[in-house]
Amino acid sequence: MKKRMVIMLLSVGLLLGGLVGFNEVKGYMMKKYMGSAPIPPATVTASKADYQEWQPQISAVGTLRAVRGVDVTTEVPGLVSSVEFKSGDEVKAGQVLLQLNADTDVAQLHALEASADLAKTTYERDKEQLAAEVISKAQVDNDAADLKNKRALVAQQAALVEKKTIRAPFAGKLGISTVNPGQYITAGTAIVTLQTVDPVYVDFNVPQLQIPQMRLGQKVTLTADAYGGTTFEGKVNAINPRVDTSTRNVQVEATIANPRRLLVPGMFATVKLDTGEPQRLLTLPQTAIAYNPYGSTVFVVKAADKSEGQKQGALVALQTFVTPGPTRGDQVAILKGVQPGDEVVTSGQGKLKNGMPVVIDNKVQPADNPNPAPQEH
Repeated sequence: MKKRMVIMLLSVGLLLGGLVGFNEVKGYMMKKYMGSAPIPPATVTASKADYQEWQPQISAVGTLRAVRGVDVTTEVPGLVSSVEFKSGDEVKAGQVLLQLNADTDVAQLHALEASADLAKTTYERDKEQLAAEVISKAQVDNDAADLKNKRALVAQQAALVEKKTIRAPFAGKLGISTVNPGQYITAGTAIVTLQTVDPVYVDFNVPQLQIPQMRLGQKVTLTADAYGGTTFEGKVNAINPRVDTSTRNVQVEATIANPRRLLVPGMFATVKLDTGEPQRLLTLPQTAIAYNPYGSTVFVVKAADKSEGQKQGALVALQTFVTPGPTRGDQVAILKGVQPGDEVVTSGQGKLKNGMPVVIDNKVQPADNPNPAPQEH
């Protein structure tokens, strides 16, 4: 029994040792094969670096504001007698918009005018009597004071009557009103909005570093999503003399011509300002650059050397450090590291290593538009 047990254990040990040895040899052979096998090429997209003329610009998002804008209200309460406008009308300065019932106030004005006339007659008569030394000068002085008081009351009442007629404070376009004849309104009730929309202001903010590039009268180009590719031109007319301490931005105001009344106060828009002379820069799509803590890199595609063990005419990707410059839309300027005509990988570089073979397939290219628009446009 002991002899059989020893033979069985030896057999099991030999079997296990054989399996382990077989796996070791198998792994070694596979490792040797993989080490000698060529690396399969990676499929990437690529584009050639080329010079483009760029106009340096400042871009910002602004809000449109009326040159003049106000909610027309009334200083005094009253019953609406008549509404002299329609929603959306263009009105002139001083044009009557609304009339409040002023019958009682007009009657009171007439009574005060009559009282002032009587006071004037009394004053004139007493002056004649004073000349004849019939009455004292104190009486004439009292008559003069009474006349001034009566005339002041007349002026006060006349002003109250005038306030019952609501006029446009300036020329512009009216909004929508819900005030109707017969309605009683209190002091301060908004009657209708009045906006001057040609031209319009656009307020926007720029970083403090760009203040030296700003100047009064500078040309401004504005676009609004509501009107697609339509551009509106204007000029800078005011720069805030104080920088916002919370954002370190400075507010800028520009005037935009709006003869067709397309731009409406409250809309947001994209504002661009040309700064300096056009520059000729070497550009690439922004997707070509890999930004790393140790520097920015791109993969330049070149023909493989014989020493690299690649087939004749094969392409390899060589990693190169670059110095990126300003960006514009989907593009970025390359200040150093790439030469004109170099073919640079624009997508697929995540799977690349330095010297790795590649195959270029440009059926689908990444965006390379200097002035991209939202997809819905």
